[in-house]
Amino acid sequence: MFSDFGRVPSIFVLVVVVTLFCPAVSAAAQQRLPLTIAEAGDLALSEEPGAAALLDSADALQERAVAAGQLPDPMMRVGLANFPISGGGFSTEGMTQAQLGFRQAFPRARSLESDQFESQAQALTFNADARKRDVLQATRHAWLDTYYAQQAEALLTESRPFFADLVTITRSLYSVGRKSQHDVLRADLELSRLDDRLIETSRFRESSRAMLSRWLGAEAYRPLAMTLPAWQDLPPLEQLREQLASHPSLEAADAGVGARQAAVRVAEERKKPGWALDVGYGYRDGYLPSGEPRSDFVSVAVTVDLPLFSGNRQDRRLAAALSERRAAINSQAELSARLGSELNAEYARWQDLSRRLELYETRLLDQSRSQAEAALLAYQSDAGDFADVMRAYIDDLNARVAYLRLQVDQAKSYAVLANLGGLEQ
Repeated sequence: MFSDFGRVPSIFVLVVVVTLFCPAVSAAAQQRLPLTIAEAGDLALSEEPGAAALLDSADALQERAVAAGQLPDPMMRVGLANFPISGGGFSTEGMTQAQLGFRQAFPRARSLESDQFESQAQALTFNADARKRDVLQATRHAWLDTYYAQQAEALLTESRPFFADLVTITRSLYSVGRKSQHDVLRADLELSRLDDRLIETSRFRESSRAMLSRWLGAEAYRPLAMTLPAWQDLPPLEQLREQLASHPSLEAADAGVGARQAAVRVAEERKKPGWALDVGYGYRDGYLPSGEPRSDFVSVAVTVDLPLFSGNRQDRRLAAALSERRAAINSQAELSARLGSELNAEYARWQDLSRRLELYETRLLDQSRSQAEAALLAYQSDAGDFADVMRAYIDDLNARVAYLRLQVDQAKSYAVLANLGGLEQ
């Protein structure tokens, strides 16, 4: 009975240790999980500072839009009018007054300025969406480049023992007089070239990781998933063109044109006179000759601007606003043409890459492998040249690396089309 009580402290310590170390173990396990391209995109878009900055600026413009649509604060005037300075007091002269007045101005183009800020805020919001698409595309490209470097390095590393064996075999055959020194030198040269490719591929892998870390930070150095995303099917080009019309960059440009149009209306409105309303109360002390108290005064006045000298102010502002509107319209047209051209070119590139991949999968990979095996058999039976063996196996290795490059390039092309056409994946 008492022995059970003696086990309680040990169990308690075990529970505490497990509780404390489970989060650390979980975090370490998370770091070892393969980083997929989908997760990389999600990590890059979460709290992305560039888009957040644009959205914060849009919020600031929304606040300005609300403020711009309000009337200015009224002004209060307190004064003493017509006080005699040569003698007497407040009640001596009949026009001496203690005045209290209020002035309310009604500026021109108040609501139009609010519309202008609203359009600018919309443009920034669309630019934030466009920024997210660009960040997602850049992240995908960096992930794909890292994947290519990783897989290419694996292919080269896998092939190196074979080329090293060729060097050993050739030296052995040369030592017994069956092969020439030229074969030995060629084998050594190709092995050195393979080592150089390994160094260059490793450098490219680290460079791609560094580019990926721009968007993911330390998460970019997790091991990558071993498979490419299943991005094989694309909608028709006409459908992508229709979806391009709603690209956030084009919507931002359209909102920019709206802001410039509002600026034109503001400039036109400012050619009209503004006005203000003044209301005042004047208190008088003393009595009339008849013995009656002096009456107080109430004043009402309207102040109107006189835009008589508008040639170098209002007219110039209107001309500037019209020029800015034309510039915004031309920029929108240029952007639309450029994005349309990029979509057409990238779609054609996607089709070409798909055809080339089909060619590699149905013919080239098998042909290069068969050619390499045939050249090696011929060389082993003294019916072939060693240079043919090296060339055949290098061609086979290059074909496999090129096939990997085509797969990655097709995925990168899809990422571009997903940006332009608003595809979900």
